[in-house]
Amino acid sequence: MTALAPQPHRAPEVRRAAPFGPNVFASVMGTGIVATAGASMPGLRTAAGFVWALDAALLVFLVVAALRRWTWATVREQLADPVMAQFWGAPPMALMTVGTGAVLLGSDWIGMPAALALDWTLWTLGTLLGLATSVLVPLRMIGSGERAFGGWLMPVVPPMVSAASGAVLAGHLPEGSFRQTVVLGCYALFGISLFATVVIVPQIWQRLVQHGLGAASTVPTLWIVLGPLGQSITAANLLSGVPVLPGETAFGVLYGTVTWGFALLWMVIAATVTVRTARRGLPFALTWWSFVFPLGTLVTGSSALAARVPSAMFSGVAVVLYGGLVAAWVIVAVRTLGTSRTSFR
Repeated sequence: MTALAPQPHRAPEVRRAAPFGPNVFASVMGTGIVATAGASMPGLRTAAGFVWALDAALLVFLVVAALRRWTWATVREQLADPVMAQFWGAPPMALMTVGTGAVLLGSDWIGMPAALALDWTLWTLGTLLGLATSVLVPLRMIGSGERAFGGWLMPVVPPMVSAASGAVLAGHLPEGSFRQTVVLGCYALFGISLFATVVIVPQIWQRLVQHGLGAASTVPTLWIVLGPLGQSITAANLLSGVPVLPGETAFGVLYGTVTWGFALLWMVIAATVTVRTARRGLPFALTWWSFVFPLGTLVTGSSALAARVPSAMFSGVAVVLYGGLVAAWVIVAVRTLGTSRTSFR
């Protein structure tokens, strides 16, 4: 008998496990971060409120569409796909993004009590689903032989979004044991995502160095690395703003500034690679939403640092990046609308 020759590894490609997959919820994430980041921009609160309302409507539309189209067999098929499975991190983040926007912006429309009730509901659902994805999807990858790419971060970022969103909710709780429990729980969620990111990012870099960029459609996923970085800066400073432990107020600034520097470095690398790839041809795919939400987390992170340490450096970068965020959102949203008509028929 002759042994079978080992098959060469293939670069990850965005395969379509179903016409309507969990990756469509990245549009809710991207639209929502434009709204929540805009809440901290001078003079943009009203406009940001309208974007939040649009995002909430988009979430409802996609949830209804998912309930109509998805069956257990469909979900199993998506989870079986080593690429599509990663994007199951998008639905929980979409839920929590809309929930946080309800408190920051939607309260102007529906009142704070209703906004808090909505946020608690979406945060709870998003946190539970995010914890599930952060365990089940990485377990599914053990022994798969797949090479790491930016999408591997998607299922482990939701706990970091939970930490930042939970800090917003904790700020509306009275002092006491429950508030302390929520904040400490958010720090635990922070740790889940942070250390998972520390494990995954070196694998992504190793693949880039040893095997190159791979398929052009996966290049936008390099921007996903900014997601846990920017969101962790936001979460650290929001949690420090709800102190329940002695001496924790400095943590957000110290951690955030160090991480902010690396995030800017990665942004430059990702932007350079994206421009080079675009010159050769960068076909549109839903992975283009990777340009939006991760960049938005760097905006919120910069704004959170500026709120803690008044600095023209942080506030100036936040304004510049927000301009880029809005431009990216408009471009990706228009391209998505132009190619998604058949998906919802």
